[in-house]
Amino acid sequence: MSSEHARDQIHEAYDVTYVQEKWLPVWDQLAPFKSGRPEDIRPKKYVLDMFPYPSGDLHMGHAEAYALGDVIARYWVQQGFNVLHPMGWDAFGLPAENAAIKREINPAVWTYENIAVQKASMRRYACSFDWERTFNTCDPEFYRWNQWLFLQLFERGLAYRKDSKVNWCPSCQTVLANEQVIAGLCERCDTPVTKKKLNQWYFKITDYADRLLDDMSQLEGNWPDKVLTMQRNWIGRSTGANVVFQIEGRAEPVTIYTTRPDTLYGATFFVVAADSDLAAELAHGTSAEKDFQRYLDSIKAASDIDRLATDRPKTGVFLQRHAVNPVNGEKLQIWASDYVLADYGTGAIMAVPAHDQRDLDFARAMNLPVRVVVETGDDDPNKTGIATPGNGILINSGPLNGKGKDEAIAFINAQLERDGLGKAGNNYRLRDWLISRQRYWGTPIPIIHCDLCGEVAVPEDQLPVKLPDATGLDLKPKGTSPLGGANAWVNVACPKCGRPAKRDTDTMDTFVDSSWYFLRYPSSNDHTQAFDRSAVDTWMPVDQYVGGVTHAILHLLYARFFTKVLFDMGSIGFNEPFSRLLNQGMVVMDGSAMSKSRGNLVRLSDELEKHGVDAIRLSMVFAGPPEDDVDWADVSPSGSVKFLNRAWRLSGDIASAAGVDFSQGDLRLRKATHKAIHDASFAVESLRFNVAIARVMELVNATRKAIDSGCGPADPATREAAEAIAIMLSLVAPFTAEEMWERLGHTPSVALAGWPIVDPDLLVADSVVAVVQINGKIKERIEVSPLISDADLQAAALAHATIKEALSGETVAKIITRAPKIVNIVINNA
Repeated sequence: MSSEHARDQIHEAYDVTYVQEKWLPVWDQLAPFKSGRPEDIRPKKYVLDMFPYPSGDLHMGHAEAYALGDVIARYWVQQGFNVLHPMGWDAFGLPAENAAIKREINPAVWTYENIAVQKASMRRYACSFDWERTFNTCDPEFYRWNQWLFLQLFERGLAYRKDSKVNWCPSCQTVLANEQVIAGLCERCDTPVTKKKLNQWYFKITDYADRLLDDMSQLEGNWPDKVLTMQRNWIGRSTGANVVFQIEGRAEPVTIYTTRPDTLYGATFFVVAADSDLAAELAHGTSAEKDFQRYLDSIKAASDIDRLATDRPKTGVFLQRHAVNPVNGEKLQIWASDYVLADYGTGAIMAVPAHDQRDLDFARAMNLPVRVVVETGDDDPNKTGIATPGNGILINSGPLNGKGKDEAIAFINAQLERDGLGKAGNNYRLRDWLISRQRYWGTPIPIIHCDLCGEVAVPEDQLPVKLPDATGLDLKPKGTSPLGGANAWVNVACPKCGRPAKRDTDTMDTFVDSSWYFLRYPSSNDHTQAFDRSAVDTWMPVDQYVGGVTHAILHLLYARFFTKVLFDMGSIGFNEPFSRLLNQGMVVMDGSAMSKSRGNLVRLSDELEKHGVDAIRLSMVFAGPPEDDVDWADVSPSGSVKFLNRAWRLSGDIASAAGVDFSQGDLRLRKATHKAIHDASFAVESLRFNVAIARVMELVNATRKAIDSGCGPADPATREAAEAIAIMLSLVAPFTAEEMWERLGHTPSVALAGWPIVDPDLLVADSVVAVVQINGKIKERIEVSPLISDADLQAAALAHATIKEALSGETVAKIITRAPKIVNIVINNA
């Protein structure tokens, strides 16, 4: 067997299982990643991975995410920082409840068993978590503070209850926030979502819409552009005007929102959302009431996505009522239709069919008039059936005639405000956050309902309101909360008047838990308060947050909202929770998401057993930029095993003693080592971890070559290189790195060795290649000193034989020199 082949057979020389079992208890005892010791004066960093849901053991996606977060945390520890890198569990939610129903067990049993499994796997995976700070959101010690925060919002008018039509999942038998409806389907079970009218709790996130938008300027360059764009689009701020329309036979006018108040003269009819309270009111008692009810029944199954589709045939019912255009007094027919949504603005619109395609489609379907009021240069929509929404000159618009869009909008807004008929304003796609859930396994809402006193907050000294024992409760989804069946729990005395009252039986959306959990870690063992202000001031905001882009809207938007509320309360001193965000890609197989049904499921436990922890971690990090998807079919963990073996062998081949003077070592290898350290440092800080690994691999090859056929194993430079390799590898392959460190004569842990310091003098190249051009075309490349002057570089270029021959008989007009990179000789061709 050749020496090269022998190196590649890792299990003959390197027992992966033995090394893993050897070092785990040592690290448990050393606790190298324990943060916040009182005597620790190192500067601080907070690295946070999005905490997992305990639905089973860790999977390949977890393996990627935690490997990436670990690179960052371990790097900053090596750089001399006191790093807070905690972990906990997002433990409430539907999957646990559904699993408990299926197995006929308490959701808590299923949840805590899975947490134990995942925690053991995380320890095996050598994640650098500070386990003394962990918590589970289903612990009463945690959700007590969910309830406390709810009461803070309730006291400030930011938590309220109202009747409204909500997104309803018939399968999960619970309501969904708008953000949890994906393409008309429940995000959890893919069941088509319907509408249902319920009395529900909301958080008033819309009060923070402008700040959530404007404060993104603090995040630009540190958050992925994709995430910021998704949040901007979800909030959906538009600028326009609120316009008041009188309704014949109704005392109270209706206010509509439009982004184009300049087109008011082009309004030829009025549309209200068919499923809105306003439509039912306007239809009541009219000859259209029966037709309206039949129409309403016919559209109930349509999702919002369907209703807004541009190719959906337009339908509706004339309500036999009229609205009055405030600018010209025209009477406009009022129609009920499903192409207007009840929760957009006020659920009513003025229809300007010449300049809005959906309005035009409706007008043509119902034979309603179309009036052009903006001359855009396009053909008449009456003839083409194509609306002209662009800018142009106003026509058929009274005092607006001849004005451009911006001037006309300013004019009409001023007129509306002067006459008390409207004013400029913004509208938002964002809706208030619906937090009520009709399920058991969540945080109980800390409100008591009293017939005399109304909604009464549970006194703080009675928190937490613990979940009743699930034994005997029917947890199966039935449209009402299982908590309603816990009579002894529900029936209580009103805290204000002492009369019989009832607890609220809904639980909170589990996104409430993750909207502030990051504040809990700095003082997670303090059960007297949600978080300690001084600890939060010390550690936050989070320096680096790592998680999937699937949370771009839900979790990240809600976390930003909670942070701003707490900032306004004076509880924290910052208004953005995460300074820097990294979104990792998905781990797929053969181009598709892994699943049992597709037959492409790869089990992390199997891969760890086959290749070892370090090889899987290394493969995940080296597969490509972290934001890209990893196709496991294209990844070679066996190749990672071979590389780690080659790196490990280096540590056994070094013949020089620990502590040797590196400066006496081979200059060529020393330069390669310091360049690798420099490049790897830059790559890690730029979140290009795969590039950092590539530089380490190059150094392993250079060191092996130096040992076998260069300066030899006794040269101090080979020890310097091997130690640098061990330290850099500790970011991704901690077991291999620790074993190397010990073999090199050091005590554990390599995780605390300190990042190697780069000698800038060793980064200076011995020579560089300068390009010589004639009239911009490359004629020759010459090797020169990186310190060469312009004059010397020019002389060297002109003295080169190729250049001499090319210039023979030519007249040089000028020479442009930029040492040490380029010389461009300009000649006259005439």
